Amino acid sequence: AAAGGKAKKKGVRVVDGKEIPWMIFGPKSPYKATVVANDKQPQTLTKHTGDPNWETCHITLEHGGNVPYLEGQSIGVIPPGPDKNGEVPGKLRLYSIASSAVGDDEKSTTVSLCVKRLVEVDGKFANREVGEDKPDKAGTAYPEKKVYRGVSSNYVCDLSPGDEVLITGPTGAEMLLPDDPTATIIMLATGTGIAPMRSYCRLLFNDGAGANLDGTRKFKGLAWLFLGVPYSNSILYDDEHKEYKAKYPDNFRYDYAVSREQTNAKGQKMYIQTKMGEYADELWELMQKPNTHVYMCGLKGMEKGAEECFGPLAEKHGVSWKDFAQSMKKEKRYHVEVY
Repeated sequence: AAAGGKAKKKGVRVVDGKEIPWMIFGPKSPYKATVVANDKQPQTLTKHTGDPNWETCHITLEHGGNVPYLEGQSIGVIPPGPDKNGEVPGKLRLYSIASSAVGDDEKSTTVSLCVKRLVEVDGKFANREVGEDKPDKAGTAYPEKKVYRGVSSNYVCDLSPGDEVLITGPTGAEMLLPDDPTATIIMLATGTGIAPMRSYCRLLFNDGAGANLDGTRKFKGLAWLFLGVPYSNSILYDDEHKEYKAKYPDNFRYDYAVSREQTNAKGQKMYIQTKMGEYADELWELMQKPNTHVYMCGLKGMEKGAEECFGPLAEKHGVSWKDFAQSMKKEKRYHVEVY
């Protein structure tokens, strides 16, 4: 029994005084979900860029209401394998959930993932020798090269409706949204780091769950998304961002940083921190508000990027960015999930 004589409840965890769903299904007893077609997004979200790993997929799994989750959480996927060490099944891989709690069809029975297919042909690592690479579901193949294909990402991206998938979870308390409907939510995403941001935006601007009885939205604050991708063909969920901006111009803003196609006024490549730099003063001012939350998800180097953007500005205001970010973390309004 837990402290205070209360027995620990299975499948929930108390976070900030609230019960949230937690590891209802573990690696030893995963849930068997089924892939279903999605009428909101195509399976392949991106267009060819010339890079081997050009493809990012949107995959939807039917869980029958057995795997409830919150926006900002993750689920595990167990690929059948063999993985690179020959293990069967493959190693569990965590993915940030890209759908809101009610799912893309708002029936609370599905979960969607946003997954980039990992394909490398630089010869550093390979799990396919020359002549062994076969076309994947999107038709991409490099039989003339030694190829490395990520075991889990290729498994997920090759799935089709009707396929069964072993999933675990949900898990994660770092990226949960605040309850405050007037909050400012600054979302910093690179690539598939858009997943939790999409889940927030679906709730805030699309779902019935985020609407009042009169049809107005419960969220009255500002949600501002920065998305960094290499090519314009790699931009994710642009249709949804355009729709939210058109419907709720006072509550939603978005900016894209397309690193291999755009430069700033100084001629520097447009990384996410470069784009944020164009609004540095405004962002800094927003972060001084006690109900502003920063969410960061994507590649490991992102925190360094934020420091590049805000370091000089913080110094100008007589504080160090590291200390300021640390104080925001302590106040639970600086949320980071990088991989």
